[in-house]
Amino acid sequence: MTLAPGLRANILIMVEREDTAIRVGSGDVPVLGTPRLLSFAEGVTVKAVQRYLEPGQTSVGTRVELEHRVPSPVGMHVEISAELTDVDGRRLGFAITAVDKTGRLVATGRIERVVVDRERFLGAL
Repeated sequence: MTLAPGLRANILIMVEREDTAIRVGSGDVPVLGTPRLLSFAEGVTVKAVQRYLEPGQTSVGTRVELEHRVPSPVGMHVEISAELTDVDGRRLGFAITAVDKTGRLVATGRIERVVVDRERFLGAL
C-alpha cells in the first residue's frame, strides 16, 4: 500500500511521574510535560506510516505545531491520535489530537515528516 491520506494510529498512555513537566525540565508542576506530549505525538505519526514505507526508508520530523490546552495529572489516561492528512511527494502532514479519559481535549496540532532513505540520511552526518 502506498502512503495516502487517512492512515491513522493512536496510543493510550497513563501519565507517569517521569512524564511530568518537573521531571522533563519544562516546568515546575506535576502534570504531563509538553515535551513528553510531543514525543508521544511524534511516535504516533511514526506508527501510522511505518509499515507502509519501502525497505530502507524512514521518516524524520521537520515541523511541529502543538497547542497543549489543559493539564493532565499523574495517573490520567490520555489517548493520542495521528491522522495522515496530506502527502506531497516525500512530505507527510499529520493532524494530532490528544483526549483524556474524561473527554477533555488535551492538545491539538500538526506534525510534518519527510520520507528519507535511511542510509543516505545517516551518511550526511
